[in-house]
Amino acid sequence: MASKKQELFSNLQEFAGPSGKLSLLKLGCGTGPDFKFYPPGCQVACIDPNPNFEKFLIKSIAENQHLQFERFVVAAGEDLHQVADDSMDVVVCTLVLCSVKNQERILQDVCRVRRPVSVGREEGETTFTAC
Repeated sequence: MASKKQELFSNLQEFAGPSGKLSLLKLGCGTGPDFKFYPPGCQVACIDPNPNFEKFLIKSIAENQHLQFERFVVAAGEDLHQVADDSMDVVVCTLVLCSVKNQERILQDVCRVRRPVSVGREEGETTFTAC
């Protein structure tokens, strides 16, 4: 499974914003088992409905010093009101959609908080949102 996750997360840096820093929102962060697969310098914000995960999350952040931990928010995935519009380059939600009450709502919020992506092409630059 580790090699599959490495492959899945291998291109995250390509989605970094104009500053070159990658801002990532992890929904349902749990204890942070995917942190080791995120690129160096990645700015990570975490949301989980379980406040008891914070102490384990802090331990995981200490073990993954290649990341910049931004904040931990106690909230359900369907309630991302504490995250600003267009503020995240990437939203990761592994093993989350199967356990939320309202999948449509969480996906709407993911689209709201994720920045549009710019892709360079021969004819110029195209901006799109994959939501």
